[in-house]
Amino acid sequence: MQTELFDIERRSDYTFKYNANFGRHGWLRLTPAYSVKLVREIIAEDCKKGDKILDPFSGTATTGLVASEMGFSSVLYEINPFLIWLGNIKCQNFSISELVLLQQQFDRCLEIVEVSNDNWFPPIHNIERWWHVDTLCVLASIRQRLVETFGEPNGNHYHNLVWVAFSRLIIETSSAAFNHISMSFKENATLYGFSHIILLLKTIFSHIISSAKVQLAGNSEVVQQNSKDLTFEKESVFDTVITSPPYPNRISYIRELRPYMYWVKFLKNGSDAGQLDWEAIGGTWGTATSNLKKWQPVNTNLPEQLYEVCEKIKASEDKNSEIMSLYVHKYFDDMYSHFATLRKSLKYNAKINYIVGNSSFYGNFVDTEKILSESMNKIGYKRIQIQNIRRRNTKKGLYEFNVRAVWD
Repeated sequence: MQTELFDIERRSDYTFKYNANFGRHGWLRLTPAYSVKLVREIIAEDCKKGDKILDPFSGTATTGLVASEMGFSSVLYEINPFLIWLGNIKCQNFSISELVLLQQQFDRCLEIVEVSNDNWFPPIHNIERWWHVDTLCVLASIRQRLVETFGEPNGNHYHNLVWVAFSRLIIETSSAAFNHISMSFKENATLYGFSHIILLLKTIFSHIISSAKVQLAGNSEVVQQNSKDLTFEKESVFDTVITSPPYPNRISYIRELRPYMYWVKFLKNGSDAGQLDWEAIGGTWGTATSNLKKWQPVNTNLPEQLYEVCEKIKASEDKNSEIMSLYVHKYFDDMYSHFATLRKSLKYNAKINYIVGNSSFYGNFVDTEKILSESMNKIGYKRIQIQNIRRRNTKKGLYEFNVRAVWD
């Protein structure tokens, strides 16, 4: 039975909601993203001038952007190409004079948008659940006009700011809700008029331009890397790790990112989404779930508590209990491999911080923080601590923790 931690608050300032009012951090919402405030506190406690920071699960690049704002250098690893694209835009320094010119070009571009039914829109299944058919037509027409002026998303960070704004626009005009595991839709898609959509896009872009003018004191880069099996050009280079891997709770980045990724052409079909999720730690979208039936563990010496909870989940009277047991097993098997390969990149006495949450399957609590800390201990990490962070706004008994350790 899970012990209730009555003295732990919900602390919305330690969630993605806190980020919305902090410049570049608020460009695009991602529910699993963690708090700017929390990252700042960890850097202030663990880092000294000149330290190099690693985030092996970049997500929306919160760690890298905070590090740059505080004058530190960091490297971020990410498997999702859209998040790599977004993170590198967010962590880029921009010329104010070039941003002024970009704003002028953007304004002229939107003066000539011809609404047509013939423009491309993404092959999202049942797309009219997401957008009213007339709203969809306007969005596709705006997209076509942006392509004519700025080209498709590419390596030009200035033009990519336009596409970040468009990504925000398509989710702001959608009928989807991303506030729980099972994504839901309004009963009827909302119809937004042409003038309203144009004004909304201008407002979004103005916010992005304004925050992009703020110069970053440090530098951060997001590179493609699968954190299940890390490879490094140089060994022993990082002083601090600050990250928040996916939690073992069946929530997938792909689930929330699909509309963005389709509209800016990082996804072409559902099978690509499923394959990407299968490669990531904790992925459960599409084929990622069916692939679990054939999965075999890589590591044989995982914490005993994991094996015990997996057996309890498997024994639950539910049609998906065996698959969910395999899902939990695979998650911690992947994380064990991650911790084992991470060692090569850490300097002596490097500090690591993993923001994680526990989960529950059919009434069986998976104590993520305890299983990960024991995994670290088996691999050789020292001075392992579990710090309680907050009570989550979900089921009773679910919390967030910082699992801290030192590599020496």
